[in-house]
Formats: sequence, C-alpha cells, structure tokens
Amino acid sequence: MSILPPKDWKKIYELSNTYPSKDKVFRCFNYFEPIKTKVVILGQDPYPTLGDANGLAFSVDRSDHLPSSLTNIFKELKNDLGINRINGDLSDWAKQGVLLLNTSLTFNKHKPELIKFWQPFIEDVIQYIDNLVKGVVFILWGNYAKAYLPLIKNNSQYVISSGHPSFAGVHGKFFNTKPFSKCNLILESINKTPIKW
Repeated sequence: MSILPPKDWKKIYELSNTYPSKDKVFRCFNYFEPIKTKVVILGQDPYPTLGDANGLAFSVDRSDHLPSSLTNIFKELKNDLGINRINGDLSDWAKQGVLLLNTSLTFNKHKPELIKFWQPFIEDVIQYIDNLVKGVVFILWGNYAKAYLPLIKNNSQYVISSGHPSFAGVHGKFFNTKPFSKCNLILESINKTPIKW
C-alpha cells in the first residue's frame, strides 16, 4: 500500500487565498518516517489567516499572537504537564515521531468542500500507518478527526479523543482532557520514548 496525493491537488490554487502556500501543503511528511511514527495528532484544517498555516497541523512559524487553537493547546499543556510553552513552531514534535496532520491539507473560505477533496488521501495515510506500525497513539481533536476512528483497526493502537481546541470547543470538551500525559504514559507502557512536549 502506498500513499499518493491527489493528482489534481494543485488546481486548488487556481483560487486565491488558499492556505498554506503551495510549497508547504505536504510539509508534515518532510518529518514522516512511517516506522518511527509514535503519535498522530489529527486536527481539522489549516489556519485561515495569511502567514499562519505552515503545513504542520496547529503549528505556526512565530510565537507572538498565537492562533486561538494553539493558545488553548498550550494552556492544556500547562495544565497537564506544567510546561509553559510559547514557541508556536511544532516541528520539534514532528522530529520526535509526531505526525501533525489535518483532515484537509488546504483551506479556502470559498471552497469548504476541500475537506471532502482530501478525504481519500487522509484515509490512505491513516490506513497506511495502521497497517504498518504497532503501538501508535492517535490523538483525535474534533468531530472531523473523530470521523476517522473506524479506520484505526489494528488492536495494538491507542486512541485519545476530545473536542477541538478551537475557542468553541474547549470548555468541557478539550480543557482538562490531559492528552499529553495520557499519550506519554501509553508510550512508556509499551517501551517507547515519551514525547518532549
């Protein structure tokens, strides 16, 4: 089984204001070594503001004025593990075997159907990992991410799910779910190095 992007994905950029930039669409796979994958964090779609989306789900290339979703992720990280993180670039997570994936790799406010456009590709990625690697922690944030749960069929995998860390989904659905400590406890229990969040 292989994971190949849609042949016509570049047509998305015929419409202006599509994020992230074309060269960053598949950036999360720059760090992707399938057999070394420990964690998959699955979100929804890239940030809708120019300059924010950088190809890694929830990540930005700056530390000032973080998007609300990332601010809430860092609040939960502080609450969960006492880590006071301000660096919005999450590539250090990716380098440790965390695939930062969205259910849609591009965003355009005029084409909400992009979620469906990317669905077959995201399904291939999830199934590829599920078939190839044992003991992966899938962290599903939000309903779009949870929709992929049926594809995780390998009994050796672990799933942590909650509401999306956006402003609308945090109270009672994301805060106090402690995904970071839960993930590391799982990794330690199967003799894998925990993530330095």
